[in-house]
Amino acid sequence: RPDILVGCIGGGSNFSGFAFPFVADKLTGKVNDLRVIAVEPMAAPSITKGRYVYDFGDEAKMTPLVKMHTLGHSFMPAPIHAGGLRYHGMAPAVSALYEQKQIEAVAVHQRPTFEAAVMFARAEGYLPAPESAHAIRVVIDEAVRCKESGQAKTIAFNLSGHGHFDLGAYERYMNGELEDYEYPAEKVREALEELPKIAV
Repeated sequence: RPDILVGCIGGGSNFSGFAFPFVADKLTGKVNDLRVIAVEPMAAPSITKGRYVYDFGDEAKMTPLVKMHTLGHSFMPAPIHAGGLRYHGMAPAVSALYEQKQIEAVAVHQRPTFEAAVMFARAEGYLPAPESAHAIRVVIDEAVRCKESGQAKTIAFNLSGHGHFDLGAYERYMNGELEDYEYPAEKVREALEELPKIAV
C-alpha cells in the first residue's frame, strides 16, 4: 500500500477519484500513517490561500452556495499552462478533509512544474499534461526527501493526462519564456469582499 499519495487539484474531481478510496481507510482507522497531498498552482491557490466559507460555484452566481475553500467567485485566473487547475473554489468534500487535517495541500510554481515534467518525460518516455506535472513535481520532492533521510516509502500519484495538446507550453518552457506567477494576496482580499453574506 502507498505511504504517500499525490494528486493535482483544481476543482477536486480528479484528486477525489484518485485519493478518496485511500482516505476512507484513513478515516476508518485501517491506516494511520498515510499522507495525502493535493497539489495546486501558485496562480490559483484556492485551498492553500482561499477561505473556507460559503460561495457560489460560478461567477454568474447561478449555482447553489456551497461551503468550500475559495478565492471568491469573481476570481480571474492568470493565463498559466494548466487550464484544468484554474478554478476559484475547491470541492466541498476536499475542503472538509483539508479542514480536518486528513489531507495536505501545497502550491507550486509553473517553471518547477515544467522542470519536473521534462525530467519525467526523459525518464519514462511519456509527456505529462501540465496539470499532472504539478503532482510529479511534489512526487520528485518527496522522493528526494526520502533519499536524504534514508527512508523507504511507496509514493503513488495520478498521471491524469498527456501533454500532446500542450507542446506550445513545453516549447515556451524550453526556450526560457515561461514565467512563474503567484496570485497576489491583495487580489484574493478583493475577491473575498464579494462573498455572499451568510448568517450562520
